Amino acid sequence: MKEFVAACVQIAITPNDVQANIAKGIEWLNKAVTEHAADLVVFPETVTTGYETRLSPEELWDLVDDVPGKITEEVQAEAAELGVHVVWPTYRRGVERGEVYNASVLIGPRGEIVGTYDKTHPAPWERRHHGGWACVGTEAEVYETELGTIGMIICYDGDFPELSRILAVKGAEIIVRASALQRSYDIWYITNSARAYDNHVYVVACNLVGPDAAGNYGFGHSMIVNPIAWRLAQARGTEEIVSAKLDPDPLRFITKGSNFPQTFDHLEDRNLDLYRESLEEARSRFEIGRRSTPIETEERSD
Repeated sequence: MKEFVAACVQIAITPNDVQANIAKGIEWLNKAVTEHAADLVVFPETVTTGYETRLSPEELWDLVDDVPGKITEEVQAEAAELGVHVVWPTYRRGVERGEVYNASVLIGPRGEIVGTYDKTHPAPWERRHHGGWACVGTEAEVYETELGTIGMIICYDGDFPELSRILAVKGAEIIVRASALQRSYDIWYITNSARAYDNHVYVVACNLVGPDAAGNYGFGHSMIVNPIAWRLAQARGTEEIVSAKLDPDPLRFITKGSNFPQTFDHLEDRNLDLYRESLEEARSRFEIGRRSTPIETEERSD
């Protein structure tokens, strides 16, 4: 990768008003470039609608569009005008009416769609087969760009070390985590830092702030974490942009401010033979409070 500036655009949305949210996103995209000299601009999860829409899958399908389509075209044009990379998260249509995916779209500096990632770990209540609205994504790829190799995850995905590890094994240098998370700040901070440190990657984690149509409230605190788990930037609980310059040589020393050399590599030093059992089905030995079932559609928060 090369040295570049990554920015998290932490904004509140107008629930279910796609055009208003696109217009606001474009306005803040320009701020990120003019005020922060950003090369990569990351927006929060489901920025075109908000996380919970209180719509049926069919109604949500009607509200959004394909990729590329009306949910991306104006942002693509602006990315080309500004010459920047953009991660634009949105619900997108599948083939059949009612088939909806929670996606992050990577847009290149010429306005091209570089890649689309569909959330592979929708929260239980979010999943269509649990009575929710989103289908489960099946692929996790990385994308070679002029900035570096980028992988994408979305919110609850960040709780699963295996997913970020797959992206790192495939060569990711930067993992972008778009989120609309309402759990504790501690979980947000710990999981972002762990995924960065586990895999020696940058994590650019942008979290929604403000309410969605169901009254879930995003707390913001977007952050950029380097491969030795140091926060390079962190937002507050309000609308704002935070940015950081990403160093292409971040593993030279063991910790920030030290000149002691880094002596290990979490990817190269894995004991692969030991990990086969991790692919077995399992569940926690502790009982959780409640699991969503196919008939439950009550609001949840993630």
